[in-house]
Amino acid sequence: MTAPAGTVRWGSTAARGVLATTILGSGMAMLDGTVVNVALPRIGAELDASVSGLQWVLDGYLLSLAALILVAGALGDRYGRRRMFQLGVVWFGAASLLCGLAPTTGTLVAARVLQGMGAALLTPGSLAILQASFARAERSRAIGAWSGFSGIAAAIGPLVGGVLVQVWSWRLAFFVNLPIAVVCVWLARRYVPESCDEQGQGRPGVVSTVLGAAGLAGITAALVEGPARGAADPLVLGAGVAGVLAFAAFVRLQLRSRDPLVPPGLFADRTFVCANGLTLTVYAALGGVMMLLVMQLQVSLGYSPTAAGAAGLPITLLMLALSSRSGALAQRIGPRAQLVAGPLLIAAGMLLLRRVVPGASYAGAVLPAVAVFGLGLATVVAPVTATALAAAPDRHAGVASGVNNAIARTGSLLAIALLPTVAGLTGAAYSDPAALTAGWRTALWAGAGLAVLGAVFGAGVRNDVLGTDRPRGGDRVHCGVEGPPAHAHSGRPSGVKEP
Repeated sequence: MTAPAGTVRWGSTAARGVLATTILGSGMAMLDGTVVNVALPRIGAELDASVSGLQWVLDGYLLSLAALILVAGALGDRYGRRRMFQLGVVWFGAASLLCGLAPTTGTLVAARVLQGMGAALLTPGSLAILQASFARAERSRAIGAWSGFSGIAAAIGPLVGGVLVQVWSWRLAFFVNLPIAVVCVWLARRYVPESCDEQGQGRPGVVSTVLGAAGLAGITAALVEGPARGAADPLVLGAGVAGVLAFAAFVRLQLRSRDPLVPPGLFADRTFVCANGLTLTVYAALGGVMMLLVMQLQVSLGYSPTAAGAAGLPITLLMLALSSRSGALAQRIGPRAQLVAGPLLIAAGMLLLRRVVPGASYAGAVLPAVAVFGLGLATVVAPVTATALAAAPDRHAGVASGVNNAIARTGSLLAIALLPTVAGLTGAAYSDPAALTAGWRTALWAGAGLAVLGAVFGAGVRNDVLGTDRPRGGDRVHCGVEGPPAHAHSGRPSGVKEP
């Protein structure tokens, strides 16, 4: 039996159930985002896929995920966060089955696009459920636990992928999602209370949904394909221009609509803007540097792929050990100190990584740098996510989560697309240890600068944003999806109401 929305307390059975549901769901999507990388050679050999075909096995998932993640959060607010989360889990599981059964490269790419759609429903839905389900005093700690455990799923993806491929086939990397999806739906029905925005009127506009998805898809496609094809390529240029125009039309429509899909008023809050600005810069720094770190270790220092992947394990361990505690600390003292200190620690870790050059040892150069880097991530990730959600009214938890996730992914995409060019890593430079090391050290300066900019954004947040007694206009609402207000009964609840 579920506890009423907004009343779940840390350490209770309901809390463990809600956390298990959201971590399992989002972790499944994060795991599949990286596990496929290891399976690509086997996929190419069995399906006789070209290099471009294999690229689209990855990019098809990324495009649909990035294009729909913003509107998916708004749909959860409108129709019920648990309902949309469960739909995403079932959708993702069904698409995984199609991926595992795919007889051709084209079929696999199409199934991966469908998988990305399911992941778009899962990721903002997980955070919105935590924000709506937990009592306000417990939310930062819950989001910290979610950040730590979900991050592990992404980190161990290559290892899991290798094991599954060796056990039987690349198809097992997709089939493994089916039992996870079944368990996740069962947990959601048993433990997760339903919640939505009772004040939202009518149905989300079809035009807004299409424009928002098309805008993000076009911009993402240009970012993904630009480095390989060149900015002047007709596909890149056309996708970029179409994406910008569609997104501009989406923004204009939101400003003029009586019931917008993404309420413009969210961006009138300085803390919401600053938290998302920090997210953009920190995830940009993270995405670019982590991609180049694996290359630097393999090409310039002679690490094997497995050893290069394992080199970043301290980051994962620090996130697991400290994320929940970091969220709880931000709840007690306010998030501002951590939102300044975390990015500065990340910048320090990046500057330490400049010592990772040919001949450097793991213990003397790599380990200290990744430890400081991981400590910075553990300091900032949970507080900034909690701050971005807390700065928005509770009834907009889904769309606030969608915005924050879309911005994080955009930051990573921008860095992966632009940072190698900024560092002079083009053409055959990736295979030349001397050229790669020079570019690597330049890229680290750029990444550190982005992290410092993130600290500036962090200084702009309100320190009381996570407080339990701060008035929240418009939050005292309940959801009519499952019946009367939550306080009316102790059975299956419906509401989001201020605790």
